[in-house]
Amino acid sequence: MATAPAQVHLQTVQQTPTTKARDPFWLGGAASCAAALVSHPFDLAKVRLQTTQGASSHGMIRTMINVARNEGILALYNGLSASLLRQGTYSTVRFGTYDYLKEKFGPKDGSRIPVSTMMLCGVLAGCVGGGFGNPADVVNIRMVNDGKLPKEQQRHYKHAFDGLYRIVKEEGPAQLMRGLGPNMNRAILMTSSQLVSYDGFKRQLLATPWFKDNLATHFASSLLAGLVATTVCAPLDVLKTRIMNSSGSNTSSTQMFFHIVKTEGPMALFKGWLPAFLRLGPHTIVTFIVLEQLKVIVHQRKQ
Repeated sequence: MATAPAQVHLQTVQQTPTTKARDPFWLGGAASCAAALVSHPFDLAKVRLQTTQGASSHGMIRTMINVARNEGILALYNGLSASLLRQGTYSTVRFGTYDYLKEKFGPKDGSRIPVSTMMLCGVLAGCVGGGFGNPADVVNIRMVNDGKLPKEQQRHYKHAFDGLYRIVKEEGPAQLMRGLGPNMNRAILMTSSQLVSYDGFKRQLLATPWFKDNLATHFASSLLAGLVATTVCAPLDVLKTRIMNSSGSNTSSTQMFFHIVKTEGPMALFKGWLPAFLRLGPHTIVTFIVLEQLKVIVHQRKQ
């Protein structure tokens, strides 16, 4: 009879490590919205470079200077409301779904999740997130590129919701799904490369004696993840941007791909890589650093 309490206590200790409360679904979206405030001017420069046909002598910095000079300094934040709406839909869903699927398909004994399982979770989460975020992405790309168009072609959306309303009213609801194919493919590549590589790099760094679970590790892991994601997603990002920026045509992603390669060369598919990285790098770093801090706050409040 004296050993019974000890046995109960031992069972409790063994079960505790495998019991982990799920993080709130919205954490990734909140962190991504915070990152958008930092990265939006770079996103604007990236979109404008990607929608420039033929060789461009303007780099990212020159593009941003020209925007500020010709349209005003606040023009660097044109389309910010659409960017925040996009992160609030696309990133919330992909981060939340990714974490949910990792918990659902991952080992139940507390062991490491295989990379193949994380990749599958990233693919599924990216597919769902890309679909949810497509309407806001269409508005975002049009708003950030509006100042580059001739005045008679500018749309002058007041904010993201005005853009959604006018697109539905003037062009039909189907236009909100423009570029859905390349956008979902990009979201799949982005989620499976960015989130999975962050988890992988963080795991590898923590396995060394030089890194702890702290800000330095989060920074290094997110920087490396940003490099991987930018390179993997560059071609589809160009296709998505070109298709979403157009209106009235039914050009498919395949047709756009061959048109770009034929008229501008294969390297045009990587047009805007540097501004894409300078946008995605800080965005990824801020996202994961904020996300890690939000997780700490949430876990502390649950205790």
